[in-house]
Amino acid sequence: MERTVAADAADRAGDAGLPDVAGLLDGMPQQRGPVAAPAVSSSAPAPAPAPAPASQARARAVRPWRLLPTPTGTPFTFGYAVVLTVTSLIAAYADPALVHALHQGSSTDVAHLVHTPVTVLLGSALWIAGGIVAPYTICLLLVLTALERRIGGARTAVVFLLGHILATLATEVPVGLAVLAGHLPDSSLHRLDYGVSFGVATSVGALTGLLRPWLRWSVPALFGAMLLQDLLNLTDPLTNWGHLIALAIGVGLWPVVRRWRTAFGD
Repeated sequence: MERTVAADAADRAGDAGLPDVAGLLDGMPQQRGPVAAPAVSSSAPAPAPAPAPASQARARAVRPWRLLPTPTGTPFTFGYAVVLTVTSLIAAYADPALVHALHQGSSTDVAHLVHTPVTVLLGSALWIAGGIVAPYTICLLLVLTALERRIGGARTAVVFLLGHILATLATEVPVGLAVLAGHLPDSSLHRLDYGVSFGVATSVGALTGLLRPWLRWSVPALFGAMLLQDLLNLTDPLTNWGHLIALAIGVGLWPVVRRWRTAFGD
């Protein structure tokens, strides 16, 4: 079977681990071994160029809209964003007494976790501290969209909820034990604690496991340094510890999300 010099050169370059040079040889005539093939009529159509590999085509295609959720591409993230928009509008425009009651009823403090754990663990993830324009909201949309496009909506929801629940329990259970031991007052059992930040931190940590090596470590290191600075400022130590724990949970999920990405076929 006839092969072009370009194809032979590409094969030799691939075997030697060198860059593909086939594109540099498009003007060379066809040959069979050392003997030149008969000249091709000038009226014959030129051979069509070989299509670029799919991976290169995807790399060249710049699609910034894929950074944001869509109803068909990322249904979980899109639907969650709609819910958060509605609850943010309620928090902004509803009667303050009603909003306080809703927040209090969704708070994941020790008292609520003892009596209605499922309700508050799910309900607390429906509110954003600071509203829809808070920095964590933008981070949530970008991170969950990227994660869902790689592992699917159901698995993205599992990652988010797992971090939200585990980080909440990791911070509130010690408070309950400290109250039982007499190291904290009973008022520590009742505190206002709600929001999406634990789930966001876990999703950031999980997503970095799917990035290139230099981003895989630099992103969680920078994000962790920011969270550590918040902890050192002592503005809300319990929540700040929860953010660091949630990030560590996400990093610990690297082997799982990598298997999920392979299974999802992205």
